[in-house]
Amino acid sequence: MATQPPALTRTLTLGPVVLFGLAYMTPLIVLGIFGIVAEATAGAAPSAYLLALVAMLFTAYSYGRMARTYPVAGSAYTYVRQAIGSRIGFLVGWAVLLDYFFLPMVIWLIGGAYLSAQFPGVPFAVWIIGFIALTTLLNVLGIRVAKTANNLLMTFQLLVLAFFVLLSLAHVAGASGAGGLVSATPFVNDATTWAGVAAGAAIAAYSFLGFDAVTTLTEETTDPRRTIPRAILLIALIGGGIFVLVAYTTQLVHPGAVFADSSSAAFDIATLIGGNLFGAVFLAGLVVAQFASGLSAQASVARLLFAMGRDSVLPKKLFAYVHPRFHTPAFGIAASGVVGLGALAMSVSTSTSFINFGAFTAFTFVNLSVIARYLRSRGERPPVLGHVVVPAIGAAIDIWLLTSLDGTAITLGMVWLGLGVAYLAVLTRGFRVPPPEMQFAEEEPASA
Repeated sequence: MATQPPALTRTLTLGPVVLFGLAYMTPLIVLGIFGIVAEATAGAAPSAYLLALVAMLFTAYSYGRMARTYPVAGSAYTYVRQAIGSRIGFLVGWAVLLDYFFLPMVIWLIGGAYLSAQFPGVPFAVWIIGFIALTTLLNVLGIRVAKTANNLLMTFQLLVLAFFVLLSLAHVAGASGAGGLVSATPFVNDATTWAGVAAGAAIAAYSFLGFDAVTTLTEETTDPRRTIPRAILLIALIGGGIFVLVAYTTQLVHPGAVFADSSSAAFDIATLIGGNLFGAVFLAGLVVAQFASGLSAQASVARLLFAMGRDSVLPKKLFAYVHPRFHTPAFGIAASGVVGLGALAMSVSTSTSFINFGAFTAFTFVNLSVIARYLRSRGERPPVLGHVVVPAIGAAIDIWLLTSLDGTAITLGMVWLGLGVAYLAVLTRGFRVPPPEMQFAEEEPASA
């Protein structure tokens, strides 16, 4: 009798899947970029997060639709390839690669900015190179953060956030009385403009990156066609609620958008509301969260590059290489580390906008994929509201936010897409043959 190949076990229910998605988003990041968002919106950070939440909910709905139709890993790349076409799907995958490839750089940049503000005597480059060297070494060695450690980290993050909110409320109540806790000023003030809020939302969307990551758990989830779409919406809603609440209370403490250093503004606010002790706890929480997030992000992009190399989407000899001793995709890990050095020449605002270019491009085309499936459906078509109107609104908001990004980020994003088109032309012999199809298998690189 033939032996059945090993398969993943469907044990995950809605709760664990939602917790995984929230952990992937790293909730503490809302404070990591608070100053940047507040500066872009002229002191209306919660409005930016509210707009970003609306955009994410429309897009999350479309992700849910596509996850129900194609319950496999691959996310935006798979959805667009199946619903619109292989070439457009490749370019959307290329745009998603922009997120994955440069996300570790942004994570290290934010952590370095906070450490540099606390220890100004230490050159900024030391923190960036230190982050890159340590995470690269750990990933090459194959060391993983255990599930228990991840749970503890998530708990620590939520506790720091909870204390930050409570201390913020206590600070405001002590200064202005209980009436000061309810105010529209953090959402709208004399300097608020739609353009400013949109620009802030385009940056704030960085905090939502990863809400769709649970699609990779499809083969381990019970009733995935129902569970995964619900989880995606809940993650976006719960995460967005946390972001709006934290931004609101923080903006209450510090009205306006004038900071000594917007890249590390939350540390100064933490010290103001809780003294030096809480400031130290906050800094430790943020740096630990950023380190763990960077470790995970670098491991993720290395796995993606390995998959692309294995399927000949990228040069196979390089990106499909597995270290003979540690059984890890060493070249992809090293490539991510080299790209991370770009943090030495970029600001937090530009770098977050840069990777959001890839995110909004992917989000737009996932919405369009739902519409494309509706137009191609035969026989009785599904309801127009859920398959045309909602995704059309989501696509329109995503395009609006895309065009609201930092000008430098848009230029860099277009250059990246241009490189993708050129590379696609090479792969397809002048667009005469379909591009290679990536297989998002769940096996470890060592087994390839």
